[in-house]
Amino acid sequence: MNTSSAAQTVTLLPNDTHRLAQLCGQFDEHLQQIEQRLNIQIRNRGNVFALYGDPDSALATANLLRHLYDETSSNNLSPGQVHVCLQQSDMELYMDTPVLQQGTEPPSEADAATTRSFSVVRTKKGQVTPRGKNQLDYVRSIQTHDINFGVGPAGTGKTYLAVACAVESFMRHEVERILLVRPAVEAGEKLGFLPGDLSQKVDPYLRPLYDALYEMMGVETVGKLIERNVIEVAPLAYMRGRTLNNAYIILDESQNTTREQMKMFLTRIGFSSTAVITGDVTQIDLPRGTRSGLIHGCHVLDGVDGISFTHFESKDVVRHPLVQKIVDAYSVFESNNDADN
Repeated sequence: MNTSSAAQTVTLLPNDTHRLAQLCGQFDEHLQQIEQRLNIQIRNRGNVFALYGDPDSALATANLLRHLYDETSSNNLSPGQVHVCLQQSDMELYMDTPVLQQGTEPPSEADAATTRSFSVVRTKKGQVTPRGKNQLDYVRSIQTHDINFGVGPAGTGKTYLAVACAVESFMRHEVERILLVRPAVEAGEKLGFLPGDLSQKVDPYLRPLYDALYEMMGVETVGKLIERNVIEVAPLAYMRGRTLNNAYIILDESQNTTREQMKMFLTRIGFSSTAVITGDVTQIDLPRGTRSGLIHGCHVLDGVDGISFTHFESKDVVRHPLVQKIVDAYSVFESNNDADN
């Protein structure tokens, strides 16, 4: 393979045939994803990869290949995982990882882990790694602040990462309980028309929280902890009058709280507790004329010491690639309509 005109040449070590196959994907589909996204050409012979194109893109691609190759040591790569890694704006995380020049020694595993500086969240079922600067800042803020706001569009990992941090904190015995809370506000449907008692009516609104818990702790474990009231999943109305000590509390879909409900929730926080409030201000289902408690709370509490705010953008979406485009399209449409009005 002639690499004389390549913008970058990368040698991936150790030279492991199975891991290299994982990196390239079936019929090189992973390499093709990277080529299309970064406008680069990738040619490889064994563990030597030559990158042709813009020098900055080649540098970012080289660091991305190193990161993905490191992932193959413990995980099987999928096109979805490659897409998530490509979501980083300007490849900020990978640009922080030095590319080895030819003739230099590869870094040790410990040095590589330090260089990537990922804040890994460890749960019973495995590790959860933040993807992108905003997710990384979000996790670090949750780990260092008592009250945290995560605000942004759907698919940015706000709820999932909050649940992961809660599970990790519980497993470390830093808290005694996990409380998962959502306002029971209808998104176009009426609760009264749903079958069952109140808990059964509310249950569909809490399903995303259950799903995250099941994935991180297992269905059987979660079921037992719910029976013992160690994990409590409840509508926001049930929080009134309570003081929550030694607990990890997550308020999901908080854009559907009123100003009074948000104040009520925040004043429930007791000693040795952590609260995470997540929401998407573009998907408010409150009655017309009712101001969102999330928007109001962000304005009132901005600058208060001990409270963190992480604002996600469409670039942080980690779902199907079209989700990011959908979020952007709606933002443009709504901005234009606001301007017209």
